[in-house]
Amino acid sequence: MASEHNPVRFFIGGRLIFGPDFRSLFLTMGLIVAPVILFCAFVSQGLVNEFPHHLGRLIVVLSAVFTTCIIILLFLISGRDPGILPRNPHPPEADDDMSSISTDWAGSQSGGPALPPTKEVTVNGMVVRVKYCQTCMLYRPPRCSHCSICNNCVERFDHHCPWVGQCIGKRNYRFFFTFVFSTTVLCLYVFAFCWVNIGIIMEAYHCSLGKAFAKSPVSGILILYTFIASWFVGGLTAFHLHLIFTNQTTYENFRYHYDGKRNPYNVGCARNFKEVFCSKIPRSKNNFRAKVKGDSSFIVSASKPLGRPMSPEMSKTSFDMERVKPQVVNAEELEDIESQIESVGQLEKRGTQTRQPSWDHRSHWEITRDMHMLVAEFGEEHKAGGAELIHGSH
Repeated sequence: MASEHNPVRFFIGGRLIFGPDFRSLFLTMGLIVAPVILFCAFVSQGLVNEFPHHLGRLIVVLSAVFTTCIIILLFLISGRDPGILPRNPHPPEADDDMSSISTDWAGSQSGGPALPPTKEVTVNGMVVRVKYCQTCMLYRPPRCSHCSICNNCVERFDHHCPWVGQCIGKRNYRFFFTFVFSTTVLCLYVFAFCWVNIGIIMEAYHCSLGKAFAKSPVSGILILYTFIASWFVGGLTAFHLHLIFTNQTTYENFRYHYDGKRNPYNVGCARNFKEVFCSKIPRSKNNFRAKVKGDSSFIVSASKPLGRPMSPEMSKTSFDMERVKPQVVNAEELEDIESQIESVGQLEKRGTQTRQPSWDHRSHWEITRDMHMLVAEFGEEHKAGGAELIHGSH
């Protein structure tokens, strides 16, 4: 289940929350499970026969158990709320304390937008700017960013991972790192024991390396596959270890480049590591299993064409106008509607001459445009009805 404005997918009554590209999850599962199946089916036989006691079987069982744990981690990343912030139904009120507003905001005091695009907050003694999100109608907390793919603001946003089809944020980052690290270990595990199997074949048949690969081609394929995969997931593991010990996110590392200046979130390697792995995972701020009381997506869609926040009165007026159904009216009612349109038009002309456009002006414009559409529809129906009466009289 997903909407046009919030493409997040829900399953099992909201217990599982996936991103819009959740189908890539199956590709990732295949890339992990398929090599392990080949390893257990074709390579493990030589290991079971070579190693004494139950050590050979233990090698095979460990690979299967390790793969199962990785798949569970994959679903813990992809199927949970990464830290989505609930959207506001209307813009927040402007702060009375103007000292927190960014000095770059050039909003006018007479008729300009009431909400500045940024605010300044203090984090560990350093001033950090937070931005206003036009879509979610809220000021994002520090380290929060809006994902263009999921169309949600995510706390401690790291990145959107296409391999798991989900954002990586405050509530699933530790699972993501554990998944990447475990996948690296699994690749090295299969890589090493495939080489052990090749060595066993060379010793048993007294052949060269090339002939050993010919006798066990699956071992050669897995060695090449895991070698390439190890560089990818191993490099990713090393990169995120650097981010953890310096308390950065991928988004911050590429956007702000803290190497050249002080990072306000860096509190030392030990405390940074503890913050990621030992802190309590916060509860989700959304109740995805609750019943929807109204069509809140309309408010979001109605605010997008204006490019700025919409007030509750405007959204209610537009919503009511959307639900108006054309009805057949007589000529007197049609004249009353036209006179109302003319009076509203005169008020708009006076307003544009005396002051700058405001949100009320825009709401009147929306009403006028919808009333024009209604008049056009009513007029056509009225003419059609008149034509039928004339035809009947003849």
